Amino acid sequence: MSYKHTISVLVNNQPGVLQRVSGLFGRRGFNIESITVGESEEQGLSRMVIVTTGDDKTLEQVSKQLYKLIDVIKVVDLSANPMVGRELALIKVNAEPSARPEILGVVETFRAAVVDIGPSSLIVQVVGDSEKIDAMTELLKPYGIKELSRTGVTAMIRGK
Repeated sequence: MSYKHTISVLVNNQPGVLQRVSGLFGRRGFNIESITVGESEEQGLSRMVIVTTGDDKTLEQVSKQLYKLIDVIKVVDLSANPMVGRELALIKVNAEPSARPEILGVVETFRAAVVDIGPSSLIVQVVGDSEKIDAMTELLKPYGIKELSRTGVTAMIRGK
């Protein structure tokens, strides 16, 4: 049975590492739903957070293959533990002045923020789990979404 997995991969911050890691997923037939990469708490190391779907056995094989890549330091299946996962989205929505009060009601309900106001549009910033981003996007669709940019999930295991 396939499940959604969130994997943290600690890697040396070197050119080509992202390509090698993503290529490994492709060769194994895994689709990467989202991937975020950034500096970690250790200088010279980056953390990749990858969201993918697959069964546990295949995920175990991918983890073993990742460890064979020279620049991979540590692989953790975050979704096997209680975790915090967040995503950021910027949504540019059609917003004629007459529609703005309704849109601002949606923004307030989701604890989002308006980060830009144009003559006929607003840019809304929302942070939360993927389901929250999806729900807000659905509620803004009737107004007309001009542009949508999502970061992908970043995550950590909860404190013990």
